Amino acid sequence: MRDIHVSKIIDTVKTLFIDANRVLPKDLESCIECSVNTENSQIGKAILSDLCENMNAARELNIPVCQDTGMAVVFAEIGQEVHVIGGDFEDAVNEGVRQGYLEGFLRCSVVSDPIRRKNTGDNTPAVIHSRITAGDKIKLTAAPKGFGSENMSSIKMFTPSASIEDIINFVVEAVRTAGSNPCPPIVLGIGIGGDFEKCALLAKQALCRPVSQRNKDKFYADLEQQILKKVNELNIGPQGFGGTTTALAVNIEQYPTHIAGLPVAINVGCHVTRHKTAVI
Repeated sequence: MRDIHVSKIIDTVKTLFIDANRVLPKDLESCIECSVNTENSQIGKAILSDLCENMNAARELNIPVCQDTGMAVVFAEIGQEVHVIGGDFEDAVNEGVRQGYLEGFLRCSVVSDPIRRKNTGDNTPAVIHSRITAGDKIKLTAAPKGFGSENMSSIKMFTPSASIEDIINFVVEAVRTAGSNPCPPIVLGIGIGGDFEKCALLAKQALCRPVSQRNKDKFYADLEQQILKKVNELNIGPQGFGGTTTALAVNIEQYPTHIAGLPVAINVGCHVTRHKTAVI
């Protein structure tokens, strides 16, 4: 058994959220930079160039890459041989979020009640997804999620009679409806399978996969590319001004499901689809 003090969890979560909000994953940055050359629209090219300048400015000035520093989402893989000491695990995660958002001068966007809407003032509580794994380490992924894109997400409980075309059309129509709202170019996280909530979780997890990495199953890797092609034919383009770069990547995660179901969830990520991981 390995003891891990909550102070280590607090410090790690704090650093992850500050860093994730200031510097994008390298593969996502590269994807945006490359799209400047492949975009057909001159306005689109100019906008993508501006996005690149914004990324560089955030890094150089040590400020958030986007004003919406997101709701704090944490994925935690906790080794079964870990003993958390000095306090409660979830309290430690939330304390790390609190310190990260206040000390990092990140916008606090969380309200304590969805209807009465009083700001908590420190961006807590976080949305925490935890699971027990083998080993004596804790793997933490911080995924701050802005709501311009989150609001454009969708879920549909298809029946097994649905075709691949039905699934593709569902995704394409969701992007068409979203238009410029999620600040394209976007990243699409798609969950297929499980049940209602598992499907949505898969879609959120898909956004934490590198955009340079395709699904390990060739069938789904091909489907990712088919959807990306169809979405980019919508001519929504960078920031909604038209062009061939509406989406940067489509990431699909799949899971077994019930014989009577075929759930599909779409979690839309903006061009600053942020995530950062550390292992304690």
